Amino acid sequence: MELTGTPFFILTVILVPVSIAVALLFWGKVRGPQPVRVLLRLVMIMFCQVTAVLMVFVMVNNANLIYGNWDDLLGTGNHVRAVPSVPPADAGGRNGQSGDGGKQPPKVLQKFGGVNDPAVPGDVQKTELKGQVSGVDGEVLVWLPPQYNDPAFKDKKFPVVELIPGYPGSSSTWYGTLKVSEQLKPLMQQGKVAPFILVSPRTVLLGNHQDAGCTDIPGKVNADAWITRDVPQMVMDNFRADPSSDRWAIAGYSAGAHCAAKLALAHPNRYRAGIAMSGYNDPATEGDSLVGKDPKLREANNPVNILKTAQQPPKVALLVSGAKGDGYEDGQAIAAAAKDPTKVQVEESTGPHTTEMWKKMVPSAFEWLTTIIPVQ
Repeated sequence: MELTGTPFFILTVILVPVSIAVALLFWGKVRGPQPVRVLLRLVMIMFCQVTAVLMVFVMVNNANLIYGNWDDLLGTGNHVRAVPSVPPADAGGRNGQSGDGGKQPPKVLQKFGGVNDPAVPGDVQKTELKGQVSGVDGEVLVWLPPQYNDPAFKDKKFPVVELIPGYPGSSSTWYGTLKVSEQLKPLMQQGKVAPFILVSPRTVLLGNHQDAGCTDIPGKVNADAWITRDVPQMVMDNFRADPSSDRWAIAGYSAGAHCAAKLALAHPNRYRAGIAMSGYNDPATEGDSLVGKDPKLREANNPVNILKTAQQPPKVALLVSGAKGDGYEDGQAIAAAAKDPTKVQVEESTGPHTTEMWKKMVPSAFEWLTTIIPVQ
């Protein structure tokens, strides 16, 4: 039974009154010595509490899509098939896959189907991708803008935005909780937002509740290569996606905001812009981050340090938003370290660290993005 499915939620709802009824029915029928009667009644009370807590947890998880499945919740999933040596960054092409004399790898042609999640709109597609560069296996969700299947746009190539969830987080969260496609579709039809292809890859790649932090960690996982090489290559091989880095962006919230900022700055040949909502600069801010526990990786993956050590300032535009104490100061630090042509716009938000706040920020963030990657 799926963790986020309606059947499991209904089961948890039914269990609450059943547990109470069982406790009431057998409360006075407990027999045996006094300690045994007390223990059994405590068990009944605990059972009632557990069912109530379980129902609330499932309700909250379904609303926010924090955990996409049982493996993510229990920490038993592992999506790392292998950890090959990744070609040097930016070698021989946009996605670093053609470093051997310009030879292009075979196209990654995928089969797509529905997401099978009642929270996700039916026009979102899902595929299971085996990363050729990263050695990572995982699902990737794709949404096509309304213009994509319009005959008037049959020869058109479209800009792309990769959507990174927080940690823990599901590849469905942007569509199911932040309602990104439902909010942007009318704005695209009105010409207020560019017709972006929206792509959300799996980012929970390791078991035992370990956060890869969108980073290539030697001997452990190639999470950076998965997001910035394998997923974009798959998108370009299967859809009319514009290959120019000037037409690609990456967006994220919370831990995903950290990923969006650092990946955009680290790979200006792959992304023109990034959107970071309520993020952080220091990877150690996330307690489960493997990057934050390694001093060298921690320093190298701080967006401020990426800017300070760059051979030349990256031609990237960032929109960084956050409340005071929740990303705003981190955005100011990035802006202070940025030099032309890097552009950083910092906005102070008001509200809690929740998907409800980020959901409200989606339209304005993508209207800003359209000023950087305009409608063509």
